[in-house]
Amino acid sequence: MLLITPDSPLYLASSNPGKLREFSAAALARGIRVEPLPGFKSLPACIEDGNSFEENARKKALHYSAFVSGAVFADDSGISVDALGGAPGLFSARFAGPDATDDENNLKLMEELGEADSRSTRAAHYLCVIALAQGGRILCVTEGRADGVILAEPRGKGGFGYDPYFYYAPLGMTFAELQPDEKYAVSHRGKAFRQLLDLIEHPTAKSS
Repeated sequence: MLLITPDSPLYLASSNPGKLREFSAAALARGIRVEPLPGFKSLPACIEDGNSFEENARKKALHYSAFVSGAVFADDSGISVDALGGAPGLFSARFAGPDATDDENNLKLMEELGEADSRSTRAAHYLCVIALAQGGRILCVTEGRADGVILAEPRGKGGFGYDPYFYYAPLGMTFAELQPDEKYAVSHRGKAFRQLLDLIEHPTAKSS
């Protein structure tokens, strides 16, 4: 397992500013730097055609690790709603179309849920899988999950994606109402990333 030092940052294979903010703040608190992969937008895109979040995360990490000498991590994450048979799932970021905005995706979600107002039918969970790779080899894979309920109306201005509608009962707030450190403590992405940081700081597990 690779030991990351302050002089050897983790490169994030994503152009999502929300993810970069969350990962960077969490890693910095533990003396690890997260930086966007140099020239990410100009690199050949990875085709995310896996059948699971893990397949896509592994594929992205391997693909982009070919362009830098350091360690690259990629996440694949999304939200699954029970009433929609697990949708949007793998298509969370493009639920309303290939170039859909967060607002458009949320509108699509509300349309799909229709008039459903039972909390049992609006049960949902976020899932995040993170893969770390270097030189074309997967070093480790971690996973995190957060369970909640989809509200009929948005609440809060923070977060991104479906956060304004994702109500987290233990704290009585949506993810968009939480402060960044509060969200990181309970979110799917926070759980997966803490596991990754633990493996980097204490490399006792075998590489995947």
